Amino acid sequence: MTGFGGFILRRAVGALVTLFALSVIIYVVFYVTPGNVAQITCGPRCSPAQVQQVAGQLHLDDPLYARYWHFLQGLFVGQDYSTGTSVQHCSAPCLGLSYQSDQQVTELILAKLPVTASLALGAMVLWLVIGVGTGVLSVWRRGRLTERLLTTLTLAGMSTPVFVIGLVLMIVVCGQLELLPFPQYVAFTDDPEQWAWNLLLPWLSLALIESATYARLTRASMLETLAEDHVRTFRAYGVGERGIIWRHALRGAVAPLIAVNANNIGVLFGGAVLTETLFGLPGIGQEMVEAVKVVDLPVVVGMVLVTGFFVVLANAVADVLYAVADRRVVLT
Repeated sequence: MTGFGGFILRRAVGALVTLFALSVIIYVVFYVTPGNVAQITCGPRCSPAQVQQVAGQLHLDDPLYARYWHFLQGLFVGQDYSTGTSVQHCSAPCLGLSYQSDQQVTELILAKLPVTASLALGAMVLWLVIGVGTGVLSVWRRGRLTERLLTTLTLAGMSTPVFVIGLVLMIVVCGQLELLPFPQYVAFTDDPEQWAWNLLLPWLSLALIESATYARLTRASMLETLAEDHVRTFRAYGVGERGIIWRHALRGAVAPLIAVNANNIGVLFGGAVLTETLFGLPGIGQEMVEAVKVVDLPVVVGMVLVTGFFVVLANAVADVLYAVADRRVVLT
């Protein structure tokens, strides 16, 4: 198969191979470790009987390949877990059972995903608008005071941790000016207006950090395009600077922006740990912190897998968008 359809097929196959390799690595790292794996998986509060039960569910007496096969079976066809008095069925994709809360990891992640998705998508819109806009403005005003000022602000943004910006915003906006309430997550389906108002500060905290990267990338890509021969030809034919910047220079920055944005949004869908913890948002990142605290290994493994899945998926989508923006990619 050739052409655009073949390109999509190749990228899909590559994404599946990457996910398979990722699952192997994660399984080996977390479940093939020295010591009592059943005790580590179950957690420090488990009784000897519970540890023995977990050892049976993980098939620790089986060879490594058989144990990994049971792990894959849970992902594709589901798995049954004994709770002592009954059997609980975990439907595919089954990421395991939390031995701290007896809740299925898949259900736990699905309950937290809307919060993380709301944070990630809203922040993405803001950082693209702020970052690309800043980059374009600095190129438009290159060699002037405006460019130097924007460059300084961009460097300051890249070097400031997200929790510092978040704390400053809460102290100033919520505490001193009282323009916004202290963030408290409200579901979009319950009240869209309150959903947006309560997420505005977390969006800004993430966007102000990430937009610095996009501003620098946009500026560098556009300046590189402006130095090319065909742009000099356009100028020789009398094309205005505004038209060159918007029609040609900005187009040259689209491809790298797609690649960087895909990686960032994929990681954020796996949980913005600092931002969610700082603002008390009950998302995947905060749940990951809680799972690490109590050594709830199935939850940690499940969330790491989900993070990897979103990163691979976002990059696969970025490859397709990259090909749409530049059809020469299809031929490579």
